[in-house]
Amino acid sequence: MTSKPPRILIIAGSDSGGGAGIQADIKTVTMLGGHAMTAITAVTAQNTQGVTAVHAVPTEIVLAQIDAVIEDIGVDAVKIGMIGSSFTAMHIAERLQKLEGIPVVFDPVMVATSGATLADDATVAAFGRLMDVAMIATPNLPELKRLTGEEDEVAGALKLVSDHRCAVLIKGGHEEGDALADALIEEDNMTSWQGQRIDTNSTHGTGCTLASGIAFYLGAGLGLAQAVERARLFVRMALHEAPGLGQGHGPLGQQNVRMDTGLGLRLNQVTVTGKDYAKMVDFYRKLGLKQIVGSPENQYARFEVGGTTFSIQCDPEAEIGETVAVYFECDDLDERVERLARQGIPFEHGPRNQPWMWREARLRDPSGNTVFFYRAGEARRFPPWRMEE
Repeated sequence: MTSKPPRILIIAGSDSGGGAGIQADIKTVTMLGGHAMTAITAVTAQNTQGVTAVHAVPTEIVLAQIDAVIEDIGVDAVKIGMIGSSFTAMHIAERLQKLEGIPVVFDPVMVATSGATLADDATVAAFGRLMDVAMIATPNLPELKRLTGEEDEVAGALKLVSDHRCAVLIKGGHEEGDALADALIEEDNMTSWQGQRIDTNSTHGTGCTLASGIAFYLGAGLGLAQAVERARLFVRMALHEAPGLGQGHGPLGQQNVRMDTGLGLRLNQVTVTGKDYAKMVDFYRKLGLKQIVGSPENQYARFEVGGTTFSIQCDPEAEIGETVAVYFECDDLDERVERLARQGIPFEHGPRNQPWMWREARLRDPSGNTVFFYRAGEARRFPPWRMEE
């Protein structure tokens, strides 16, 4: 694992609708905790319904962007998406060939989700040079067929692995039915994953997001199969979180995937004990938590708050201690507390400035657990007395 954020160079086109391309790549790498750098190959005018214009960036400008970031910032992994021309593809491959030990993820973008063509025949023909320098290629099923001419996807993947010595991820998103399978084909190994299709029309940018996620994890030092597995999870969570924008194939919700996958430990679940299930559920719902699991027969409920989860486990005979306090942070502390108090939520004290530079309001849930609403700003993670590493 790296101590600094993985530096990911993204070579791809710009999507004015923010659903795919550079925009999806930056959102993915940023939400995972990396530093995204870009070399834009094309500017497109597009939205959720289609692409209306494409302007390729001159090859020398693409190469200048690559050189600028590598020479100063450095790079831990590269993701390649849309390429503006065959000439650009050839020169990018030549440039990346000089990067020793840097993993390259190539997503051979040919057609947008809307059906618009994003790569002509000459550009597709030049993709072989990019696969020669890539660690992994991530074509969807139509792209895999166009690259190889093979009807059978496994045969097509094996052909690319043999011809270019790069791994190939067979993506099952274009298959029919609710059951999906992805397969990572390497020279000496195959790894597969199964899952259920997520019912959403917001699929614009799934391929970009997946490839960028793989690049991030490779840049962080993970093995290829691990990188694919974690990137798949990020895509699935982003599909669940899709905001439903636009009238066509909408964008994913990368901005809401913060706690579900990443590097290192994540504190994202707290459970408190309660006595009266119905009262506890009603209390936390009134506080503004979104209930996502309700199991009265098991006296258990789970809530979602800010990307993390919070749950209650009730037992009428349980003893409630005062050894744990639950803190919910909010920027609108004073207004929120006043609104809840007017709704009948009793507070032991309203918002107060504390010596540790937090502002807090205190209350108790129906079982007596201590709950704080607070606002800390920088002082939660960066107080003046923060310990040095």
